Amino acid sequence: LADHASDLLFAPTEKSMNILLGEDVEKEKVSVTGNTIVDSVMQNKELADRKSRILETLNLKKDEYFLVTAHRQENVDDKERLSGMLSGFEKLSDKYNIPIIYPIHPRTKKMIDKLGLGHIVEKIKNLKLIDPVGFLDFLQLESNAKLVLTDSGGVQEETCILKVPCVTLRDNTERPETLDVGSNILAGCDAEKIIKCAEIMLGKERNWKNPFGDGTSGKRIVELCENYLEKGKK
Repeated sequence: LADHASDLLFAPTEKSMNILLGEDVEKEKVSVTGNTIVDSVMQNKELADRKSRILETLNLKKDEYFLVTAHRQENVDDKERLSGMLSGFEKLSDKYNIPIIYPIHPRTKKMIDKLGLGHIVEKIKNLKLIDPVGFLDFLQLESNAKLVLTDSGGVQEETCILKVPCVTLRDNTERPETLDVGSNILAGCDAEKIIKCAEIMLGKERNWKNPFGDGTSGKRIVELCENYLEKGKK
């Protein structure tokens, strides 16, 4: 309803625009501007490089650790899915023997205990559970990781922009462009599939094209709005 009622629509990608056109939105209303997340990532990456000391604090080196972010209710409230996910991390630890950094939400930690899965966590020799970190520290962890495993939609986009391979711990994604360009793969929460998908992504060249824009999306949107308002005055 909002799409059809709007005078201007700013699609982040060609795929998004085609979805709108497929819903019979008038073509002249739609502009492909790129995604403002690219603007944010590029601007904040410079700040993170200057200000964040998280790698030193955790004694980490670039491309020598995995990063995990998993907190979705569908994963952490389901014993089978959470168990499979943790078992997947255990297999990754055994195979690659590098740190697995997991900024864990208090609720996720609570569910691990509530569902009786602490014994799996204890067996993951390289797993390091840390408190949630701020955006700049997370961006630094994300941009320097060898691989990111996540159930976050935003992180799927960010890793694509940062040229870091991603394994998504879900059965579907609302960021299909990341699958199309090859920066991301769906593993679900099956332990064997997680390790297989990690192997696939680690074997890839990081040469995919970023489909979300060049970091000037905000500027484009402002210009389109200004032009529209100017036309309205005439």
